Amino acid sequence: MTTELILFVLRIASAAVLLGFLALLFWVMWRDFHGVSKLGSTRRTYGRIVRVQETASGYAASEESYALMPLTSFGRAATNNIPINDTFASNDHAFVALRNDRWWLEDRRSTNGTLLNGVPIDQAVIVTDGDIISIGQSHFRLELEG
Repeated sequence: MTTELILFVLRIASAAVLLGFLALLFWVMWRDFHGVSKLGSTRRTYGRIVRVQETASGYAASEESYALMPLTSFGRAATNNIPINDTFASNDHAFVALRNDRWWLEDRRSTNGTLLNGVPIDQAVIVTDGDIISIGQSHFRLELEG
């Protein structure tokens, strides 16, 4: 065998190894992508936030409810989890967040403020099941899972 033939065979072998490696990498990425896409459809929710209407005897639930996620935002901007079509609401008004196994409500320096059970908040406060969050003319009841 000549040197040229040996080099040619080595080039072919290295090209085959490289193509095999790329094929393996593509297969692993494809499998992970499909695994993640299946998990995405089973996002865990922690309860829900229900829009309520103020009545003479309290609050009445409407048909409108939103999944409570570890970070749930309220406001007029389209990027919020819970959109509020109210001129008294800021674009990024407030959010409810899960921190250290507790739920917290925090106002995001909104112009008109946020109320929790009718009381204005000026710092992050702990919220519990059944609390009423008021933003402008909109009211929401927090319903936590077990």
